[in-house]
Amino acid sequence: MATAHQEQIDELIVLNSKHWRLERMPAVDRNILRLAVYEMLRTATPPAVVIDEALELARRFAGEESVHFVNGVLDAVRRELTAVEVKN
Repeated sequence: MATAHQEQIDELIVLNSKHWRLERMPAVDRNILRLAVYEMLRTATPPAVVIDEALELARRFAGEESVHFVNGVLDAVRRELTAVEVKN
């Protein structure tokens, strides 16, 4: 399902990960971000829960530097999605 929305998901990630091209991100980080952004866009799970789950995945499979990166990108995506919801 997430792959059907991959273009939109990747666009949000790129817009909110300043100075990082998607193809240069470590594969684990990129896929954690994709999964979390999909959840924020397409499920009723609260964004805070989605971000917390993503951080746990990053801690387990990537490392502390990835945790900070994933947190920063997802928090920026969350703020952008919240701003869009408020406008609508």
